[in-house]
Amino acid sequence: MNELIIYLTCLGLSILMTPIIAKIAIKIGAVDKPNKRKVHTNLMPTLGGLAIYISFFIGHLLFKYPHFQFNAIFIGSLIIVVTGIFDDVYDLSPKGKLAAQFIAASIVIFYGQLHLETLELPIFGLIELGYFGYLFTYIWIIGITNAINLIDGLDGLASGVASITFLTMYVMAVSVGDNFVMTYTLILAGCTSGFLVYNFHPAKIFMGDTGALFLGYIISVMSLMGFENATFISFVVPILILGVPVFDTLFAIIRRKLKDQSVTQADKEHLHHLLMGTNRSQTKTVLIIYGISILFSLVAIIYSRVSPELGIVILIAVFIIIEVIAGKIGLLDKHFLPFSKIFRKLHQDPRSNDKE
Repeated sequence: MNELIIYLTCLGLSILMTPIIAKIAIKIGAVDKPNKRKVHTNLMPTLGGLAIYISFFIGHLLFKYPHFQFNAIFIGSLIIVVTGIFDDVYDLSPKGKLAAQFIAASIVIFYGQLHLETLELPIFGLIELGYFGYLFTYIWIIGITNAINLIDGLDGLASGVASITFLTMYVMAVSVGDNFVMTYTLILAGCTSGFLVYNFHPAKIFMGDTGALFLGYIISVMSLMGFENATFISFVVPILILGVPVFDTLFAIIRRKLKDQSVTQADKEHLHHLLMGTNRSQTKTVLIIYGISILFSLVAIIYSRVSPELGIVILIAVFIIIEVIAGKIGLLDKHFLPFSKIFRKLHQDPRSNDKE
């Protein structure tokens, strides 16, 4: 019952706060202008992430669970949110945003003492990561912080995927009795769900970089809680929970490298763009990606709580399916994907190879 109160209270806070932030965004000129890369056609208030963040902070004051690392997490989140606000209003450079993310990650890693220390692999056993643990933690925090930003391209997409992610983390935290993660993932799930009321198609406000960067940051940190000494299973589980943004980011990096483009160069070839091209419906596309996110979450739960062996089989199956789908919708260069290439050959009409 207490968990439901936490969720509903934060959901209500977010519902109340979002229209206020929308009016402020319009007054200060924090608006998203349509262009050829974006789907929306009207001027939209952004800064919606500030409503999520304020609701999160009020939720913290109401339901806080004592933890020695929270101060570091909060200071890092404040840096990220301030960076997002400046970017939404003034358009910061990618290097400026990256520098702020590095500082926020450093505070979590050194002041909060939150970093990977060991990794237990099936064949190699327990590996002491040493200084590499710091490097991996930087990559994880900065990578996931930007991954959520990359999928924030359709109404309700990032906020919905984040809600699913937080609820999955809550289920995982319940199973291991982690009260801190249980409390804060519920607070965050309520905040993002409340924002989704205004952000689902047709959206009345966008979360902007303020929201996307904050959600990516806080997801990366929450997923690290309890994984400082990681087994192979615990290391894979967060990646599975964050399957959609992780794979979309990975494919974007590979795709741009194959084309000799900068990895920071924006394009219109993300998963949501390509799915939109096949069905021409924002709502349908977003619901499909929600379904994919739920699938990844279920795989993560099965992998960690039911059977690692079954989880590995499912992982392989999911990887092949991802390759096939990625090849069919053009998410990556067709020559890069081995399984999708095999799939096409098996289904290729033999007559198409006949020569005159």
